[in-house]
Amino acid sequence: MFVTVEPQQAPPVLAPAPAASARRAAWGSVRRIAAPYLYLAPAVILLVVWTYQPLAQALQLSTYSWNLLPTSPMRWVGTANYERLVDLPAFWASVRRTGVLMAGLLPFTVGLPVLIALASRRVGQRARTVYHALIFAPFLVAPVAAAAVWRWLLHPRTGFVDSVLGSQRNWVYDATTAHAVIIGVTGWQLLGFAVLVVWAGLAGISGDYDEAARVDGASTAQIRRWITLPLLSPTLLFLVLMTVLLSPTLTFPLIDTMTQGGPAQATTNVYYLLYEYAFHSFDAGLSAAAGVLMFAGFGTLAAGLVWISEKVAFHDD
Repeated sequence: MFVTVEPQQAPPVLAPAPAASARRAAWGSVRRIAAPYLYLAPAVILLVVWTYQPLAQALQLSTYSWNLLPTSPMRWVGTANYERLVDLPAFWASVRRTGVLMAGLLPFTVGLPVLIALASRRVGQRARTVYHALIFAPFLVAPVAAAAVWRWLLHPRTGFVDSVLGSQRNWVYDATTAHAVIIGVTGWQLLGFAVLVVWAGLAGISGDYDEAARVDGASTAQIRRWITLPLLSPTLLFLVLMTVLLSPTLTFPLIDTMTQGGPAQATTNVYYLLYEYAFHSFDAGLSAAAGVLMFAGFGTLAAGLVWISEKVAFHDD
């Protein structure tokens, strides 16, 4: 006797609920959108904590009168610190010195690096490495150590410079030469870094342009004038931007070690001036106001330089 067994039917597959599918799709879309921002989150958090939060605190502090003592109350004065600051002749004198400082450093960060980098293209590969290392070495010297060495070299009686020139000039403590000394020592340190930046820019320019120009009969001077320098313009504008933005900061340790802003405030720039207001005069509000104005001024300069860079720079596309 045979028993007939009917085949069992598979259970029907239930389609996912529309609401669950919509939630999964929405969650997947959120993950795709949020992924780049999660990678950026650590940098953004550090930027907020170390840049924007202190900037907001400085803006707030600039509206108070306070002598930095924890036991002394902070008194709100509104815009009085800014009004006092713009009426101080020392503030505008420091602004002028900062402009002179920027202009004096540009030959060390733009002009000379271009000449040295172009000249080093004729040097062999091994010799070029040594050549660049020797030029870059001053950038590795700590500013305080560099200040100590240069004070010894510029000593009015026993220094190397006066021994060579046969003079007894006090280069560091003479108001007519102290600022030039700060510019020269800072430029000496920055020269090697700028040369390497220019060399990297030259390495990024394709050699096909030179070959095509030589086929057309262009000379070496014409190639440098009409091909190399225009294609190098983004690098040069970057160096100009860095010089403008960082020169007051980079000169601070030299000024504080060599001259302390003197003689007769001949080397006091805006960066050192706000330091003096805060830690010599103990006027935190005035110092914060100077810092806010300096931030606004340098931000405007940076925006202008970036705009000029976008308008006049050539790119090897």
